[in-house]
Amino acid sequence: MRRPRKARGVKRLVANYGWRIYAIPVLLVLTALVVLDTVQPKAPATGSDGTSTNAAETPVSTPEVPPSELPGKKPDLKIPTAELPAGPDFSQDGVGTFKVVAGSGPRVGEGGAPKFRRYAIAIEDGVKPADYNDDAAAFARTVEGILSDPRSWIGTKQVALQRVEANQNPDFVVALTTTKTTHTLCGKEIPFETSCFNPAQKRVIINVARWVRGAMVYGSDLAGYRTYVINHEVGHALGSGHAACTENDAPAPVMMQQTFGVSNDFVSQLNAGQDVVPADGKVCKPNAFPAG
Repeated sequence: MRRPRKARGVKRLVANYGWRIYAIPVLLVLTALVVLDTVQPKAPATGSDGTSTNAAETPVSTPEVPPSELPGKKPDLKIPTAELPAGPDFSQDGVGTFKVVAGSGPRVGEGGAPKFRRYAIAIEDGVKPADYNDDAAAFARTVEGILSDPRSWIGTKQVALQRVEANQNPDFVVALTTTKTTHTLCGKEIPFETSCFNPAQKRVIINVARWVRGAMVYGSDLAGYRTYVINHEVGHALGSGHAACTENDAPAPVMMQQTFGVSNDFVSQLNAGQDVVPADGKVCKPNAFPAG
C-alpha cells in the first residue's frame, strides 16, 4: 500500500529543520504573551474632579475568599433591629469601578505599634453625589478623621495608620459602594443591608444604604453609626473577627455586628455554626470605638 504523501512531508520537514520545527508553537505563545502584556493598563490617571482613577482596578466579582460578614451557613433570621431604617433614597446601581479620592495624611498611632497599615479612600462610580453631600473630599476627611481619632484602632497602641494616594500601594481601600455592588462583593446570604471587608480585593466595602440611613440601634445618631461602621469593617481589614456582648448595659465591642443589633440573642443568629456569639440574653449599648 502506498503511504500518504502528507506523512512523508512531515517527516521531511522534521529531517530538514530538526528541533526548530517544534520551537514554532512556543514562539507563537511567547509572542501572544508579549502582546497581552503591552495592552495591560499601567499607572493610575488623575481625574479633573480631584479623584484618581485606577485603570488597573480588579473587576467586581464574587471572591474566592469569603468577605467578613458572610455567615457559615444561610441563617433563618428573626431580627427586628436589623432592618434598614426609613430615610432618604440612596444609590442602588453602580458600575463596579472606583475612583480614589486624592489626598494623603500623616502617620497616626504609636511609633512602635506592631502593625502599620496604609489605606486609601474611594467612591464607586455610580454613587450619586447627594449620598456624600456632594463633596468627595469631605467624605474622605470624615473617614480619615474617624481612623485618626485616638479612640479608634490607633488607641489600642497595636496599630498605626496612614492615608495614602492610590499609586502608593495601600494595604486596603475604604470604598463607599452602591447597594448592588455591595451585594456582589459582600454576598447576600444575610437578607439585610450590610457592609463588609472583601479580603480578595483588599476593600472595606461601605454600603451606601447604611451610610445614608444608619442602623436601628443608633436611632438618629447617623454620625455615630458611620463612625462605628468604618471602625468595624477596618477592624476586619486589620485582622479582627466578630465579638459578643460580654456584660449587660456595657458598651458593645466595636467588632459586635451592631448594624443588626446589640443583643446576643439576635446577633447569634448571624453566626450559626460558628460559636462566635452565644444566645445568652446579654444586651449591650451601641459603641462606635474600639478604644473608647
